[in-house]
Amino acid sequence: MREVEYPAIAVLEDGEELDVGTGGKLQVPALRGVAYRAPFLHDGCAATLLDVHGKVQVVVDVWVADDRIFVVTPPSMAQKTAEALDHYLFSEKVAITDLSAETALLVLVGPQAHETAERVAGARPGEAVWSHVVGKLGEAPVRLVSGGRETGQAEVWIVAAASEASRLWDTLIAAGARPIGRAAFESLRVEAGTPVLGRDVDESVLLPEIPFANLVSQTKGCYPGQEVVVRIRDRGHVNRMLVGLLLDATAPGGADAVPDGAEVLADGAGVGRVTSATWSFGLEQPIALAFVRRQHAAAGSRVAVRVGERELSASVSHLPFALAPSRA
Repeated sequence: MREVEYPAIAVLEDGEELDVGTGGKLQVPALRGVAYRAPFLHDGCAATLLDVHGKVQVVVDVWVADDRIFVVTPPSMAQKTAEALDHYLFSEKVAITDLSAETALLVLVGPQAHETAERVAGARPGEAVWSHVVGKLGEAPVRLVSGGRETGQAEVWIVAAASEASRLWDTLIAAGARPIGRAAFESLRVEAGTPVLGRDVDESVLLPEIPFANLVSQTKGCYPGQEVVVRIRDRGHVNRMLVGLLLDATAPGGADAVPDGAEVLADGAGVGRVTSATWSFGLEQPIALAFVRRQHAAAGSRVAVRVGERELSASVSHLPFALAPSRA
């Protein structure tokens, strides 16, 4: 397999360690019979909370354990998510606990991620997304979760007590994992077409405007915003879509020059805005995520990105971006 060069790291040959920061983590003791009432969860799923207008309030990952449900939120969103969940509690005997300060979260990324996790913790989660098992780091329990490929690669998320973070880090390094930097992570994330809450997605975004197949069950019962989501699916369309942009600039600095919020143009008229831009190490050119009006969102459409007094030409791309076979 070809190894793609990243700054001071390489991400494809071994399972590697990606520190995604301490995300919010809620612990919700599971109700008896949850597997029956929520069969779509199984081991877990990605999910979203919407408002009544179908707009995204938060995106979470849900892991179902024997006696509790873990809800993993973006950083700083734990309290808001807890309040939203509490709003829908009526007679259920449920306690919601914010575990953010007590929890460390690291992610192994790459083809050897599962093998490396098994060597380190003595357990291996299933290959299915969000499958999870409990392993041990010495005598300390850790939870190993097969990630949602938000980097476009195989992932194992490792959750441990915050007090074990340094030992977990050192153990993974000793097992052959290599840390990756923010630039490398951004390249992987944007190549995979993974939007970030608060940057690519905020409370102004309708769920159908972003790739959302993994965030909603089409057979689930009523939920806030369902009427809007189903109406758009069955009878209409959204006016804009989150798409990829392949910028024609060839120097790595070309991506740095594109700020979040940069205007996207078609025939000189504004048709959207950039939400994230980065250098793609897999494609060897600048790429971006952007909201673009539906009429210009087809793959291959030619647009431009306004940066100060300049206009950088670009092509619209499907998400995820198509990488070379050795990277896909």
